[in-house]
Amino acid sequence: MKRIKTTCKKILRYWQVYLFLFIPVIYLLLFCYWPMAGLQIAFKKFSLADGIWGSPFVGLYQFEKFFRSYEFKRILKNTLLISIYSIAASFPIPIIFALLLNSIRQGKFSKCVQTITYIPHFISTVVLVGMILQIFNSRVGLYGIIYQAVTGHLPEDILSKASAFPHLYVLSGIWQSFGWDSIIYLAALTGISQELHEAAQIDGASRFKRLLYIDLPGILPTITIMLILNAGRVMSIGFEKVYLMQNNLNLSASEVISTYVYKIGMGVGGTAIPDYSYSTAISLFNSVINLMLICTVNTVSRRLSETSLW
Repeated sequence: MKRIKTTCKKILRYWQVYLFLFIPVIYLLLFCYWPMAGLQIAFKKFSLADGIWGSPFVGLYQFEKFFRSYEFKRILKNTLLISIYSIAASFPIPIIFALLLNSIRQGKFSKCVQTITYIPHFISTVVLVGMILQIFNSRVGLYGIIYQAVTGHLPEDILSKASAFPHLYVLSGIWQSFGWDSIIYLAALTGISQELHEAAQIDGASRFKRLLYIDLPGILPTITIMLILNAGRVMSIGFEKVYLMQNNLNLSASEVISTYVYKIGMGVGGTAIPDYSYSTAISLFNSVINLMLICTVNTVSRRLSETSLW
């Protein structure tokens, strides 16, 4: 009872703060938790006539159907390949960029570089994909014009090559996000005591040595937390960008779980009838794998470095 009274007193005392909190809480309840009731159709044979609650229960049939599907291995392989490739290639770059930018003493130059590298983050996915399609067009794009000027021949259309899709997706993502992602590491670097640098300078440590033995260990907890969060998104690849970059020729490498769920659920891409139960089961499988991954990485991190989300 004392705890309840104390909590009520705090709410009454800081009611303005809790009023601001009310809107995001309502948003989470309506758009994140309430829709979870619909996940039950993954275990049912859903029909619009019977509704969610009236549809017949089929157990794990939808999951077994997905695991037996000839698309399962290809989609899972593409999702893991693109996601792991993206994390491995893009995760270290913002860290290195933040460390290098922090070591620059000229304030105006540093701010100019920051502004230039932040700008691509604000480019929408549709515009970014449009830029990729225009630049790498084999006839009228920058890539095609330069290739023809040098060789005198039309280049191969890399936009239709399945082997080129992961590289285009990952490299364009790095260009768009590395500057913005470095903000959190720059903020962590500002929290490192300057007394450590002054003491290291007195001992004769070079700027590189101070970067290696003071700056990098200082932001290591932040790096660990970001790695854990990225591990929880291994199976989740941005739907919009992949879907917009897809075509019939690169589909063997570009079809991932998010796009497959959309096509099954909406009845597009050769699927005549929407199958809501099947698409929900695939999406739920995806979410469960992500949850298992983030819990595993968090546990390992807590035991090895004592840094974790919980």
